Amino acid sequence: MKLQIKNICVTFEQKRILENLCMDVQDGEFVALIGPSGCGKSTLLNILAGVLTPESGEVFVDGTPVHGVSSRFAYMPQNDLLLPWKTILDNVTLYGRLHGQKKQAQEAALKEFPVFGLQGYEHAYPDELSGGMRQRAAFLRTALCSADIMLLDEPFGALDVITRNEMQDWLLRLRAELGRTTLLVTHDIDEALYLADRIVVLGGRPASVTREIDLTGVQKSRDWLYEQSDLRKEIHRILRNEIDH
Repeated sequence: MKLQIKNICVTFEQKRILENLCMDVQDGEFVALIGPSGCGKSTLLNILAGVLTPESGEVFVDGTPVHGVSSRFAYMPQNDLLLPWKTILDNVTLYGRLHGQKKQAQEAALKEFPVFGLQGYEHAYPDELSGGMRQRAAFLRTALCSADIMLLDEPFGALDVITRNEMQDWLLRLRAELGRTTLLVTHDIDEALYLADRIVVLGGRPASVTREIDLTGVQKSRDWLYEQSDLRKEIHRILRNEIDH
């Protein structure tokens, strides 16, 4: 088991957000977290990233307890957070530069620029890139970390529909090459269906895992996604019930 989340409890402003949340993620698995707004999806990512400390419960990576900020996780928020005064190459190698490994980080990044659709923009600045290209740059920065597990908090949520679909197609193609264990928070049911090996639905007040949908081994395509009306309706029904209750 790559990641184990055991009995996580969180209270915010005297309101219990997560209650004994448990979840397991396999090595290399891509899991999408979906649920009503405010149910604690991003809160869970912040706990894993070490930004928040739970009241109780534990997190394990490869069986080892993880506390606070850890190099086992790489976190990508919704906004790209690129530094406007630095080139794209400098932005994506930020982690390496901070750890005194500028040359190694640049060599690794330059090999990946074609894969991430950024070749020719190494010395451009963020305001010269489209929204999709900026997100690919932010994704490259995350992927260049040596972390075992990527935490993606609605990474394409700020993009227009066409660009978001293009980014989803790109990530689906890239997944096998990255080979990383990934936890994605999204409000987009189609995005969860399209990208995830497994969808975990959070619900209840306070929230816990209410449903899991296993899509392991499914060959994904846009045509496949367009045919998933029954599964889409089922997830809508689950979420609707969570909101109503």
